[in-house]
Amino acid sequence: MDLGRSGRDNRLFMEALLWTVRTASPWRDLPAVFGNSGSAFRRFSDWRNADVLKQIFDALPGYPDMEYTMVDATIVKVHRHSQGTKEGLRGGPLAT
Repeated sequence: MDLGRSGRDNRLFMEALLWTVRTASPWRDLPAVFGNSGSAFRRFSDWRNADVLKQIFDALPGYPDMEYTMVDATIVKVHRHSQGTKEGLRGGPLAT
C-alpha cells in the first residue's frame, strides 16, 4: 500500500472520518480541529478508491469485544422518577 501524500497524521484523519459517520454530517461541516474539510474528503475519496478502508475493516476481528461496552447500575444511575420515589409515583399501583 502506497501512503503517498496521505501518510501524514492518519489518526487525525480517522478521527475526522469517525466524526462524520457518528454525526451523519457532510464533510463540509467538519470542525476545524480536524483540519481542512476538502483535504479530508479528498483523502477519504482516495482511500475509498484504493480499497484502503476495506483493508482496514478486513483486518479488524469479525466479532466485537463487549468487555468494555457493558452497562450496569454502577455506571448508569436511574432517574428518581423511575425508581418509585414519592416524586415519581403519582397515585397508586394499577388495579388488575
